[in-house]
Amino acid sequence: MSKTSASFTCTGCGASYRKWAGRCDACGAWNTIVEEAPLSKGPGAKALTTRGKAVPLSDLSSEDAPLPRLASGMGEFDRVLGGGLVPASAILVGGDPGIGKSTLLLQAAASFARAGAKVLYISGEEASAQVRMRAQRLGLTDAPVQLGAETALRDILTTLDTERPALAVIDSIQTMWLDTVESAPGSVSQVRAAAHELVTFAKRRGVAVILVGHVTKEGQIAGPRVVEHMVDTVLYFEGERGHQFRILRSVKNRFGPADEIGVFEMTGAGLSEVANPSALFLSARDAPAPGSAVFAGIEGTRPVLTEIQALVSPAPPGSPRRTVVGLDSGRLSTILAVLEARCGIPFTGLDVFLNVAGGLRVSEPAADLAVAAALLSAREDVALPTDMVLFGEISLSGALRPVGQTENRLKEAQKLGFSQAVVPARSRLGGADAIRVREMTDLTAVVGEMFGAG
Repeated sequence: MSKTSASFTCTGCGASYRKWAGRCDACGAWNTIVEEAPLSKGPGAKALTTRGKAVPLSDLSSEDAPLPRLASGMGEFDRVLGGGLVPASAILVGGDPGIGKSTLLLQAAASFARAGAKVLYISGEEASAQVRMRAQRLGLTDAPVQLGAETALRDILTTLDTERPALAVIDSIQTMWLDTVESAPGSVSQVRAAAHELVTFAKRRGVAVILVGHVTKEGQIAGPRVVEHMVDTVLYFEGERGHQFRILRSVKNRFGPADEIGVFEMTGAGLSEVANPSALFLSARDAPAPGSAVFAGIEGTRPVLTEIQALVSPAPPGSPRRTVVGLDSGRLSTILAVLEARCGIPFTGLDVFLNVAGGLRVSEPAADLAVAAALLSAREDVALPTDMVLFGEISLSGALRPVGQTENRLKEAQKLGFSQAVVPARSRLGGADAIRVREMTDLTAVVGEMFGAG
């Protein structure tokens, strides 16, 4: 019989090693590598030679019935799920501490229960009395949600098998403890084993399971990344503590579009849905101001208009500051370099501050043109028209590249009262006849026509 070799795993990032080391080469953390017992020894050589049963096969033309979905009544939550909750699905929800994950899921559980589904809410971090206090504050005490406080996974699975709910919420996966794994709750082994058992139970019994996951300081869900591969849907609950807006973003969804977002507003009575996030993000724009540009972006399948704010000021002797909130700092450096190299507009000796209003995080390259316009507006102290939107990708040569879903962006801008748009040349236009579209070939043309420089 072959001897089982020891395995060592980093508790910070999940990287595996054959021997112990003081520092993890993957994430750079110290004293995070621990010995991990294997989940099973695996079949022996004799067992591998035995025959199993044949797997049933079908062709691509086979027609299956559409997946049934249970709508919660929370439009933004159902949108991110792809139209509702699919039975036997496993959903992982992550977010920063105190961002409102438990509040969101308690409201969602109450909505599903009021819609007629049997819902169990299992809390491993709070006592039942604490959850009831939150439900009372949110006005959810009349919702028929079954509440439990437990961390022993064996007892939880027995309860789920007995009750057979339509939905089970586990808050959180890092607090679950499986007695067959010899490690502390929250360790890589425990999280992986607990997630595997819960996902397997969901598929076998037809119970939808929502798992709450903690995140690391880098914003990734803590524990092994294999957990994100196990589940069907991965959602991140994002937002800034200083803003009342919260974004529920789908980064993986086997039953709907990925990168879809739902927008919520944190109030004293909990999270309220925001049906028109564009109007909310632009609600504070009144008089024209230098350094402000409106970007028509796409979040999942939804067009969202946001305000890009820039401030340029003389820097003290030394290295100028580059502060970015809501955008990639590397992208800002690239745009500044293109403006200086291709358009002859230097930012040397100037502090640059860039912000996306409302706490939204923008990641698509289509924001390049709006960022450049905001920077130029702040530097030249010239306000852009309040009825103008901009979008387009900037290449390293200074050329403007067309982006996708131009029609949807223009329709959303027209719906909110914008009358002109600046877009890259060769964009596919249509569907928004009331907007005057100005097509630009490169960044030099934008600088010359809009700011009289270049």
